[in-house]
Amino acid sequence: MKKYFNYNGRFFADDKNVLSKDDRSYRYGDGVFETMKLINGNILLRDHHFERLFSGLEVLKFHIPVLFTKQKIEKEIKELGKKNECERSARIRLSVSRGNGRLSDCDNKFSYLIECWPLEQKGFNENGLIIDIFPDARKSIDVFSNLKSANYLPYVMAAIWAKENRLNDVLILNQHDRICDSTIANVFWIKDNNIFTPPLSEGCVAGVMRKKILELATLNPDYLVQESVLTREILLQADEVFLTNAIAGIRWVKEYRNKVYQNTISGKIFPLLH
Repeated sequence: MKKYFNYNGRFFADDKNVLSKDDRSYRYGDGVFETMKLINGNILLRDHHFERLFSGLEVLKFHIPVLFTKQKIEKEIKELGKKNECERSARIRLSVSRGNGRLSDCDNKFSYLIECWPLEQKGFNENGLIIDIFPDARKSIDVFSNLKSANYLPYVMAAIWAKENRLNDVLILNQHDRICDSTIANVFWIKDNNIFTPPLSEGCVAGVMRKKILELATLNPDYLVQESVLTREILLQADEVFLTNAIAGIRWVKEYRNKVYQNTISGKIFPLLH
């Protein structure tokens, strides 16, 4: 079956080249992206995704066209899912670039690209993940830290290191040598039935699933979710650890070095998010 993508509102066959060599997302990582889950023609956590997207564009001082609206993008995402025959379950990537040009000068021709792939629905990962901490980078904490930026180098190198060391994922340290997130997820831990995650001030990406889990504290009295710093020592003392993102929801961590974690509460939270 022929596959398609959407570039600036137009559909193209998957083998069509549309990006310029001068595109600033390619040259400098000057852009943002969203990875979304389409289920039965609907975008899960739609409002959280669009809130993060437009907030990021504002922080990066993008010139946003009047016609680039949440309604327009949602419509085009659904159309692409239908065109690629995967609207029942799909992974969506929306990438936004500032345009073409050199570092100090660009044409400010806002452009966006929507891609869509079939996605296999998966349940709770009973086998658990094996993780470690990436030793070769420290993420800086600034106004850009929480963005889903196209400038993704520390996470790329961390993912390569994880693969080389036969790990499922690795955790990223911030400039204070504390844990902020993982290569593709936010991190949560559980101690004495209390759920914790690093605050955005620790430099983690502002994950949409992270935000949804924080909302559990107001929606479900059985779970107390708090923001707190995460160190190596705290990680070793935790009863449970899990990673979250928009595609997988929750992924339980089984092992960090010599520490083995339970999954009692993690398994109960998983169905609440799907």
